[in-house]
Amino acid sequence: MKNNILFAAIFILIMGNVFAQEFTMQDTLRGSITPERAWWDLSYYHLDIELKPDEKFISGSNTIRYKVLEDKNKVLQFDLQPPLIIEKVTQDGKVLKVSSKGNAHFVHLKKKQIKDMYNEVIVHYSGKPKEAVRAPWDGGFSWKKDDNGKHFVATSCQGLGASVWWPNKDHMYDEVDSMLMSVTVPKDLMDVSNGRLRSVDDNGSTKTYHWFVDSPINNYGVNVNIGDYVHFGEQFYGEKGTLDMDYYVLRDNLEKAKKQFKQSPMLMAAFEYWFGPYPFYEDSFKLVEVPYLGMEHQSSVTYGNKYNNGYLGRDLSKTGWGLEFDYILIHEAGHEWFANNITYKDIADMWIHESFTTYSENLYVDYHFGKKAAQEYVIGLRGNIKNDKPIIGKYDVNNRGSGDMYSKGANIIHTIRQLVNDDEKWRQILRGLNKDFYHQTVTTAQIENYVSKKSGIELSKFFDQYLRTNKVPLLEYKTMGNTLHYRYLNVVEGFDMPIKVSLNDDIKWIKPTSEWHTEEINGDLTTIKIDPNFYIESKLVN
Repeated sequence: MKNNILFAAIFILIMGNVFAQEFTMQDTLRGSITPERAWWDLSYYHLDIELKPDEKFISGSNTIRYKVLEDKNKVLQFDLQPPLIIEKVTQDGKVLKVSSKGNAHFVHLKKKQIKDMYNEVIVHYSGKPKEAVRAPWDGGFSWKKDDNGKHFVATSCQGLGASVWWPNKDHMYDEVDSMLMSVTVPKDLMDVSNGRLRSVDDNGSTKTYHWFVDSPINNYGVNVNIGDYVHFGEQFYGEKGTLDMDYYVLRDNLEKAKKQFKQSPMLMAAFEYWFGPYPFYEDSFKLVEVPYLGMEHQSSVTYGNKYNNGYLGRDLSKTGWGLEFDYILIHEAGHEWFANNITYKDIADMWIHESFTTYSENLYVDYHFGKKAAQEYVIGLRGNIKNDKPIIGKYDVNNRGSGDMYSKGANIIHTIRQLVNDDEKWRQILRGLNKDFYHQTVTTAQIENYVSKKSGIELSKFFDQYLRTNKVPLLEYKTMGNTLHYRYLNVVEGFDMPIKVSLNDDIKWIKPTSEWHTEEINGDLTTIKIDPNFYIESKLVN
């Protein structure tokens, strides 16, 4: 007995240490709302930087304006990753003490912080930021050159964090309300960033581009893109009036871009129909060519799909429909609704961004090519699903879930559409999400509860099954004369999702559970078809 107790204690200790070692203190400092973050609310940034592409060097400052929520805390956390260095931090012209724990930096304020007051700190910094090796997945700066030997530079930083290249409150829960970006570059190059271009300063050997974002923006959505750009544009007459659509591409690619970007008003029409008005009319819509595949930077969507349809010319669905549109153009623009308008609070809920946006590809196909084509496309994506781990990650440690949040996530949402069984009602749910969570950060629970309430369907077990496990429901069935016997295996307790089946060409709804159920028809049951639009597996047994 004593040996068993000792063994159990040792086992618990070992497993506790294994779990503790899975995430570091840096993960917690980055991924949680620490006390040094919680007491102040972001209001405004002015990021004022100079880039020297020849040296791969950046220097400048970020002014962080904030509202005091609690007057008891005088330590403020911001984030900046090495090898960038902090030169100084000031408030009201006074240099402040900064203590650091890795990427997290703690400013010891001298000024009394009074509730509801607005204050500023200015962080001065410089250095050679991390260079992205495989952008946009690993993040950092892409220092490239175009075919004419001119610098071609861009940032990407989702997951790794915006603090890889500029100092900020690097947690998704608190979006800055507005932002000015002043970016100085060599005079023969142009910077394109988020929002609208206010002015350009000619400094002789350099130029400074001032871009202003008038809407809340998440940290990783902020970007700089530098190149020998040329510009063209058009206007889209949408649900909120006239939307400026601007395109910045490398000089040699102008004609290819004019042809390929004809899909831009097509995507805007489809997404406004399904999701509601484009969320950033004030800041315009831009496509910007970059030296990597692309990213959903708010109002400054980056593009690097080499002017091909599909994903670098490939159809991810293997149905043919994926070659009817430019994957990066459609997918990254779809993020303007799901990622930039509706933004996760914790990266563990990244599925909110990627599942709905992958599903937006399906809705683009639906709008332009029909419902049957869209069904074929999204079902075709199932070949990419691994079911390796749950789609939701671990909270408060900057941990994302399975990459299945793309293709599997799209099929989960497509399955909900089948359950709603009313396409106009479904459209209003999607539009309602973007209206009721307009410019907000959200949790999975908020999205789950909203869809359940608006659909009138209890979906808690559905979401538990598909988001919190990697198990695919298995419909096991058999026939006896004129009777179908069926049940679910591989499901969470209480999972009872109804599905449509065709019995001798007669379409019926059945509601399996983990217990056996029966369905009778007139005459012998000879043909059984499971509606493939429901993301389940099925097995005929004797």
